[in-house]
Amino acid sequence: MHTRFKAIWPDLSPQLQHALAPYVEQDEFPAMFTVEQVNAIKTQLQCNDDALALALLPVAAACAVTPISHFNVGAIARGESGNLYFGANMEFSGAPLQQTVHAEQSAVTHAWLKGESRLSAITVNYTPCGHCRQFMNELNSGTQIEIHLPGRKPATLGDYLPDSFGPKDLNISTLLMDKVDHHYQVDNPDELVKLALQAMNRSHAPYSESHSGIAVQMKNGKQFQGSYAENAAFNPSMPPLQAVLIALNMAGESVMDIISAVLIEKSSATLTQWDATQATLRTLGCQKIERITL
Repeated sequence: MHTRFKAIWPDLSPQLQHALAPYVEQDEFPAMFTVEQVNAIKTQLQCNDDALALALLPVAAACAVTPISHFNVGAIARGESGNLYFGANMEFSGAPLQQTVHAEQSAVTHAWLKGESRLSAITVNYTPCGHCRQFMNELNSGTQIEIHLPGRKPATLGDYLPDSFGPKDLNISTLLMDKVDHHYQVDNPDELVKLALQAMNRSHAPYSESHSGIAVQMKNGKQFQGSYAENAAFNPSMPPLQAVLIALNMAGESVMDIISAVLIEKSSATLTQWDATQATLRTLGCQKIERITL
């Protein structure tokens, strides 16, 4: 079992421990459950999707990285596939608070990077802030996505974000989590560049067209990728670096173990991810950072 789950494990009910143990005790537990695993756990616990997601919140919150606030938030995104994806908030010492990742953003991005094409519900242990409500409004699920909180009746994003402003107000038809391929190419890319290019090609940037993607390599040789996700309100946009940090954190890796990174973006773009990416990665101890423009 990954060390981050050991502290909360005794607080789970014996029934939940028994149901989760075959999965969570694996060192390579990916902080998600496939629909087959979900169904097996629900059968064992005799519960439904909503109850299971609520029960999993402490496990998701254990994935939080909170050196500043020490306030852990967990989230569970349910895909229309039936898969469940964990999310947790992340903070980075020495970096501006604007680089912080919220739990709902983490769960959504985790699901997106794993190939989920649409979400039906988000379960979180604290009320989503305005930032996260706006971030979720970019999803192809629209305002009908359900929000579940402990001790409250389910409500839709529309209930939490009335009179919303979103992509449809700007005549944007391709929404976050829709399948896209921007067809960028790089000659003879190595494996890390190839991953960054794949991330760029799936990025969501309908407002600036500033597509970008990143890939990082860890001390243990593992590689992860992250795609840029813009928002109609701009500020809740998810930089590619934050996306890849979510991916590696959900996989149980430490953000302090990144040894190299490749960022790919458009040379003619109206904005760049380079300065913020470089500054944050150096704060995290990574010095080998490459930028490729197309």
